[in-house]
Amino acid sequence: SLRSSVASLEEKLAQDPRWDGLRRLTIEVSQKTPLLPQFSDVPWTFTRHVLLLLLSLKQSMVLLAAAPSPPQTPVSAPPLSPDTLSVAQEKTVRAALQFAVTLGLCPFLLPGVGLPLDRRTEFGAVIREVVSPGCLVNTMSKLYATCTGLLEVAQHPLLGSLVLTRHLGDLLAGLCQLGFCPGRRKREGGLTEEEQRSCREALGGLLDRVYQPLVVRELLILQGGSRQVSIAGLVGHALAPAPSWLRRLCGQLLSERLLRPGGVQAVVRGILEGAGAGAMGGSSAEAAAADWQKCDAVARILSSCPQQSLSLEDYCQQVCPQVLQLFLFRDQLVARQFQRVATTAVLSMAREHPEQAQRHLLRPLLEPLQRCLEAEEMPLEDLPPRTVLVKEEELGSCVENVFKVYVVGNEPSNLLLNSLQGVLGVVFSLWCFTKQNVSFLRTPCQEILLWFLEKSERQEALSVLEGLAQMRRSSVRLPPLLCQFQVGSEGGVMAAVKADLSPDKDEDEALYQKVSSEQWRLEQLVGLLSHCQSSGLAGDFFLRCLKVAAPSPLRARWRWGIKINILLLLLFESLAVIQQMTLSSCFASLFVQVVEFVAATLQRASASLSGGSGATSVEDQTLSMAMGLVAAVMGGAVQLKSADFAALKRLVPLLEEVSHLHPEPVIQELAADLRITICTHGAFSAGTVSSAAQTTLGKRCAEAEAHTNREPSENLCLKQGTLVPPAAVDFQELLLSAYDPDIPTRAATLRTLSRLIKQRDPEALKTQETLLKVFTENLEHEDSFVYLSAIQGMALLSDAFPDRVLPCLLAQYGSPQPGAPKAATVETRMKVGEALMRVTRRLGDMVFLHREDLIHAFLRGAKDPEAALRASSLSNLGELCQILRFQLGLVVHEVTSCLTSIVKTDREVEVRRAAVHVVVLLLRGLSEEALEVLRDVVLDLYRLLKSVVRHEEDGATVLHAQLALEELDGIMRRLLFPPQALEKKIQVLP
Repeated sequence: SLRSSVASLEEKLAQDPRWDGLRRLTIEVSQKTPLLPQFSDVPWTFTRHVLLLLLSLKQSMVLLAAAPSPPQTPVSAPPLSPDTLSVAQEKTVRAALQFAVTLGLCPFLLPGVGLPLDRRTEFGAVIREVVSPGCLVNTMSKLYATCTGLLEVAQHPLLGSLVLTRHLGDLLAGLCQLGFCPGRRKREGGLTEEEQRSCREALGGLLDRVYQPLVVRELLILQGGSRQVSIAGLVGHALAPAPSWLRRLCGQLLSERLLRPGGVQAVVRGILEGAGAGAMGGSSAEAAAADWQKCDAVARILSSCPQQSLSLEDYCQQVCPQVLQLFLFRDQLVARQFQRVATTAVLSMAREHPEQAQRHLLRPLLEPLQRCLEAEEMPLEDLPPRTVLVKEEELGSCVENVFKVYVVGNEPSNLLLNSLQGVLGVVFSLWCFTKQNVSFLRTPCQEILLWFLEKSERQEALSVLEGLAQMRRSSVRLPPLLCQFQVGSEGGVMAAVKADLSPDKDEDEALYQKVSSEQWRLEQLVGLLSHCQSSGLAGDFFLRCLKVAAPSPLRARWRWGIKINILLLLLFESLAVIQQMTLSSCFASLFVQVVEFVAATLQRASASLSGGSGATSVEDQTLSMAMGLVAAVMGGAVQLKSADFAALKRLVPLLEEVSHLHPEPVIQELAADLRITICTHGAFSAGTVSSAAQTTLGKRCAEAEAHTNREPSENLCLKQGTLVPPAAVDFQELLLSAYDPDIPTRAATLRTLSRLIKQRDPEALKTQETLLKVFTENLEHEDSFVYLSAIQGMALLSDAFPDRVLPCLLAQYGSPQPGAPKAATVETRMKVGEALMRVTRRLGDMVFLHREDLIHAFLRGAKDPEAALRASSLSNLGELCQILRFQLGLVVHEVTSCLTSIVKTDREVEVRRAAVHVVVLLLRGLSEEALEVLRDVVLDLYRLLKSVVRHEEDGATVLHAQLALEELDGIMRRLLFPPQALEKKIQVLP
């Protein structure tokens, strides 16, 4: 067949005049390419003709591309390039390339070099038998001619893509054998030094030219080898053992690929793109991501320093930053694979090279969190207020990557635990912040904290908890006061310099904020411990707190007492602690510490009562808890010995003093009964002691749950350096306390009044006018703690007297107080607007009675000179329209006209954004009824939204408009194409 094809071609070239052009071209090409030797065997003659035709085709395509293009008319389509191949022509070229490779390259490769013919086709043995006899002497010449010919063809862009996409591995195998195979000299049928050098240069050029992941994949396949057979199998081929020289060469070439810029990504893609069906994404991507073997193979490659590197340090400096960049991919098709590879590589490097992993991987990985701690060391002149320390995207990526490496990777080595411990305080503070907001970072932060507490040794975990609670100096550092977390625009969090850093800030207010934030952190710390039920960590931490509960003379007594008392109360009242802590075993092991804690608590209470300052809420609760512990001990929780009673007797005088000084009768009685029980060694035990023991041993669960569900502001307030509850005394005194200059007292009083209104207290309902005045005047207060309490009270008062509350608020919203500063007026009116919306939500459908007054008030606010008030009014208007739904009526024309005017004329982007958002809320609230309610204005709204999408420069405003158009599109689709419901009807015939 080959002989017949060659004879037919030569006959046509010699005799057919139509083939004269091709004959001249092949002669010209053969003269320019003297590297195609002539041998008498038919397979090579056929191969030589194929290579000549391919080279001639390349020359023709170059000439066609250089020819001038014919003139084009303005309406004609752009022409194809003259050298473009048709589908049939491309198929013919592919067949010619296949013949050249099969007959002129593959049969001459040494065993173990490249993919053998037997693996390519069932006729491999026949081809080898036909090609090989009589050709061994000239093997290298034929291989050299084929490789150089194909490389010359591949210089053309279009033909090169056909050559390299199908036959890159074959070309690499041939060039490696020609340029690097030892023991082949000219006299042995080999190549000259010049030819070998040209093959090596051609190999380097080819490797640099081709898509690097494809190069990596082909080199891994070519490497084969007994030590690398598993990797070769990963990319789709398990070859026979490659020669040692080829394995070394491929290893060197792979290392060069790896150490180049982007080399890590090329290696990862080279292995993973060949997995499964051979492409990343889809089902094959899912299969590859689920197969840890592939990730482990890549990690082994990345964590092994090649011989070409100057040193391990130099290698890590080049590779480790590229490994961390694998975490940054957001493309869903590759992100899961890349991030899993990066996680495995970091863990492998941490196992094999811990020092370098710490320096080049873990430290950069944790750097955004570390930056929050280092802000304290920077001079204040370099940190103006509101300076962004860590951007939202950077902080979010950092937390997610830490979660993947530490928690998902789950290899709790000392290196990983120690590195994470340094930034654990930042993670904890960030978690506490997300508990006050909605953020996707809440869960990963919590999982990181729980992972560390679970995997660390118990003493180390307890030490970390003490550091988080700021009980003593620890390796755990919390962010400094000037570092403040803020909500980001994408649902994340950013770290910035606190806005108010002035040193002349009111000391009482600063102290109040500090104690409140500490209390909040302690509550969250106890909530975190509630997730550690199986380990018993919460119980051990409670006992650790008992050890350090007694205040040291070197400490600031009242501050230490407040902090430790709050922590002990929260721990003690936590359901998880009560469930996990066996009191008998705890008291038996730490009986002395329990007695010392109780004695210190009684001494503190006696000192406060003797000084006339009175007991605070926290001290009363701590005192009750301490005496409850004594009651539990005396009630049988611990088998007491005579020495134990001797230790308990030191409490007798303290209990007696408390029974005389404390104003609460219940505490007086319990202290007296405990004193008697201790003195009689338990022979006499009153009912109060038994009740306190039962409460301590298990009846505080409901109280603990209620306590953890309360807001921090409702638990405790600060007054004159101590924590006190709001005064629950005469109602007139409560009204006076609503004007107390002390902020916590005023806010607590307003909340107490709100609760009385909610409970329909008769005396409170009688003084509705007075209460309305109290809440209205407190709206003007600058502290959010106060005016939010006033807003809440106003909303509750509207439940009982809507006809009185709404007109008052509308009047204040519409006309500012005369003589008030401009800024204060705007701020107060915005607070009144918030109060109006809370009242509106509570009224529900009843708001229809006040519809026109509310809408007109917000429409007037939308025309206010102050941009902040305009945006606030529009926001309120949108929510009101969402509540009214069908009850909008003819007012919808006014609303639409106002929104259109604002979007087209207002200069402030926040106001335009709010106006478009009103349309979104309006469509979302009406849903399918939108066309019926808005039938007269829906076309105007549609045109307005399209105009915003086309001409608005603000991205957020455009996004709001697109959301509104999507809502409108969904409404129209549901109207035009209602869902088809299959119904079965049974009809009874007469």
